[in-house]
Amino acid sequence: MDRVIEKIRKKLIENSDEKIRKSSETFFKESVRIYGLRSSVVHSMSREIFKELSDRSKENVFRLCEELWRSGYIEESLVACNWSYSVRKSYTPADIGVFEGWIDKYVSNWASCDTLCNHSVGDLVVKFPASLSDLKRWALSPNRWMRRAASVSLIIPARSGVFLKEILEIASILLTDKDEMVQKGYGWMLKAASEADHKAILDFVMKYRESMPRTAFRYAIEKMPPELRSKAMEK
Repeated sequence: MDRVIEKIRKKLIENSDEKIRKSSETFFKESVRIYGLRSSVVHSMSREIFKELSDRSKENVFRLCEELWRSGYIEESLVACNWSYSVRKSYTPADIGVFEGWIDKYVSNWASCDTLCNHSVGDLVVKFPASLSDLKRWALSPNRWMRRAASVSLIIPARSGVFLKEILEIASILLTDKDEMVQKGYGWMLKAASEADHKAILDFVMKYRESMPRTAFRYAIEKMPPELRSKAMEK
């Protein structure tokens, strides 16, 4: 095993807290593996140890990330997300396939999904917009986390008013999805997009509010001005 993996795991175990572990488990409906550390501590720890990887290639860092993902521990997945984002300047279009593999094989909870997708996947898509076609394909996946990933990867670009057309296309694909995690994901994406374009998202919500699940609907209108929220909720 790589010494850096040994070092991060040793630190995670040494800093784990049973009370935090039990408290953290309540945030997930799924069965999860947790050491018991606050996410801020994990991120700080991972950034510090990443300094030892400054001479490693992106491919080598990705191999370390894969090893961390395989463990199934949420904290190790957060370290993997941090490290993969740290090499973002070296991303190539082909890396969307690496991230897809991690989501499909290893992601089993919203925290791991959102941390990877908000940052690593989102940054790659901004750099290489052709990857939007991959997100649309993910939205059709039988894997609930792939479908959630299709939307939460666009949260940060959505806030800047980027990719509105694709955001609405993905929301349309996921519109009647029965999985609550997917509903929350695309609702969150629409909410983020509404920060840049209230009207476009209001128009979408008004058009589909009869078929849109209430969970997604509530998320989508949450950041709209009060008068627009009232209009969306009119019977």
